[in-house]
Amino acid sequence: MQHNVLILDFGSQYTQLIARRVRELNIFCEIFPYNNPPTDLSTYKAVILSGSPFSVRAEDAPHPDLSGIRGKLPLLAVCYGAQYLAHFDGGEVAPSNIREYGRANLSYIREGEPFLEGVSANSQVWMSHSDTIKKLPTGGEVLASTKDVENAAYKIEGETTYAIQFHPEVYHSTDGKQMLENFLVKIAHVPQNFTPNSFVEDIVAELKAKIGNDKVVLGLSGGVDSTVAAVLLNKAIGQNLYCIFVNNGLLRKNEFESVLHQYKDMGLNVKGVDASDRFLSQLAGIDDPETKRKTIGRVFIEVFDDEAHLLTDVKWLAQGTIYPDVIESVSVKGPSATIKSHHNVGGLPDFMKLQVVEPLRMLFKDEVRRVGATLGIDPELLGRHPFPGPGLSIRILGDITPEKVRILQEVDHIFIQGLKDHGLYNKVWQAGAILLPVNSVGVMGDERTYEKVVALRAVESTDGMTADWVHLPYDFLMKISNEIINKVKGVNRVVYDISSKPPATIEWE
Repeated sequence: MQHNVLILDFGSQYTQLIARRVRELNIFCEIFPYNNPPTDLSTYKAVILSGSPFSVRAEDAPHPDLSGIRGKLPLLAVCYGAQYLAHFDGGEVAPSNIREYGRANLSYIREGEPFLEGVSANSQVWMSHSDTIKKLPTGGEVLASTKDVENAAYKIEGETTYAIQFHPEVYHSTDGKQMLENFLVKIAHVPQNFTPNSFVEDIVAELKAKIGNDKVVLGLSGGVDSTVAAVLLNKAIGQNLYCIFVNNGLLRKNEFESVLHQYKDMGLNVKGVDASDRFLSQLAGIDDPETKRKTIGRVFIEVFDDEAHLLTDVKWLAQGTIYPDVIESVSVKGPSATIKSHHNVGGLPDFMKLQVVEPLRMLFKDEVRRVGATLGIDPELLGRHPFPGPGLSIRILGDITPEKVRILQEVDHIFIQGLKDHGLYNKVWQAGAILLPVNSVGVMGDERTYEKVVALRAVESTDGMTADWVHLPYDFLMKISNEIINKVKGVNRVVYDISSKPPATIEWE
């Protein structure tokens, strides 16, 4: 794997977006916390400094050691990075007199500057800072300005160091991707050779060399990530891969049987294990979301370990970990506060003496799908919506019972099948139903009812980091609502969730 571009993370909410834009240019990149960079920089051809929620003037502001980078590698400093270079090298950063947040337009662009080649006059950019650069650092030259921000972009004379006070990685910066391409390709001369085909070739060779003739066990989930990981491993080691698909009783309706059938058709060596009763009994009475996740994780490991022990001489455990899982489990300022437990990250219990192999750990979700397409995996399987590791347990608010699971499976089936039947499924990033811990008064026939409320959720997104609710047609929502209430005993009210992420999350728990 070529380590072409290093992104140093200062805690910005947009850091992953920088990496995604770089990857879209077919350039491989990696994110490291600013305070724990790689020790060997010899394989990197360029460095990008991210933004940050901190002010460079604050006592606890991040202070990176750039001695091995500055003037030695092409450097692009974004927002906080731009202010950091100014503040600590002869410039001046002060609180802004005006609000520098949201859309702005470049009123001045320096002519003949390679970094801004192809950037249109009055180009829109996205600002997100409360400080501003009043004076450029030593050797600084203005490249672009907005009406309110004179030093919107600058470079350092005698270095391949560029800095911008706006965010080129967000879609609101209309020429942001062009600027990244100018910096990486035209200025830093980074090769654009990171493609799905090259990834498959590299990772299959790497897996063969690492694993040899050892046996590998993999827990399949039915989702895109574990499926692509399985096919890659199968391509590398063939029948030495043993797959286990566990039914935790919290899958979608008929999913256990249908996914098992699909895997058999793909030539994978798969064993299905129905442990529904074991999971549901362990979840009984638990209503805390984090406890649900940890309980499911614990029981899964117990079931998986039981099954793995039936195999002989297994040396490796394969996981479908992807790059956002890896990034979000590492904090810029030490162990982060728990947002939620990642089912793919966190290590193994001591009693599972297996080495871990994660073929997809450097890929984003959309890259996983492109690799899957290169491998010839069924487009219908690759197009499946993301489904949470803890399954329907985190879509049942409150405690879990078999009856609640039955209700939600039926509701979810009607909603998802409806999206497919009406040609809407592929227009949605993720959809599902949530069973609320609320009873609602209703009328059916001549009788009053007091039954459950379900919420439908459908979002559009590129990667799940941000998401907007989908404007599903009213006629469709009316039809699905009627069908749910008429067919699913125990539900008498359907609502539609119109919250975006942020501030809401995609899942409710």
